[in-house]
Amino acid sequence: MNVIIESSLQTLKKSKILLDSLTDNLLSDSSVSPYHSSIGSHIRHILDFYDCIFNINSNNEIDLTARRRHRAVELECSCAIQYLDSIIDKLTNFEFDMTDSILVTDDLGLGKVEMVYSYGALFSQANSHTIHHYAIINYILEGLNISIKDSDFGYNPTTPKQTSLN
Repeated sequence: MNVIIESSLQTLKKSKILLDSLTDNLLSDSSVSPYHSSIGSHIRHILDFYDCIFNINSNNEIDLTARRRHRAVELECSCAIQYLDSIIDKLTNFEFDMTDSILVTDDLGLGKVEMVYSYGALFSQANSHTIHHYAIINYILEGLNISIKDSDFGYNPTTPKQTSLN
C-alpha cells in the first residue's frame, strides 16, 4: 500500500477513537466560543472532503465544492462512524497511481477554480486538512472538558514535541 494512503488511514482512524468516546450530545454540541462549531460538523467536513475525491467523474475530474453535507453525521455518532468506515474502506481499496493527473475544482475564496493535481498531492492535502480540523476539534474538546486517549490528536507530525527540562 502507498505511504500516502497509509498515512491517511492512520490519521482517519483517530476519528474512530474520538467518535467511540463521544455521545451524540457531545458530538453536536456547538457551545464553545468563538465559532460555535461542533465536533460533528468538523468530522462531517473531513469525511465530505474524502468523499469528493471518490466521486471522480468520467472525465477524470473531482469537484471539492460538491460536498454531500450529511447533517446526520454531525448529530449521530453511529452515522459518523458509518460514514468514516465507508471512507476508510474506499481508501483501503484505492487503486490509482499516485502520480496520475486529475482536474480538481475548488473555491479558494474568489470563486471556483480548476487545477491539475496528482492523486498523491490531493490525498496529501486531504490528510493535512484532516489534521488541521483535528486541531480545531482539540480546541472544542478542551472547551467541553473532554480528553481522549491520543496525545498526538490534532498535531501535525512535524510539530516539535515538548521535552521536559531536567
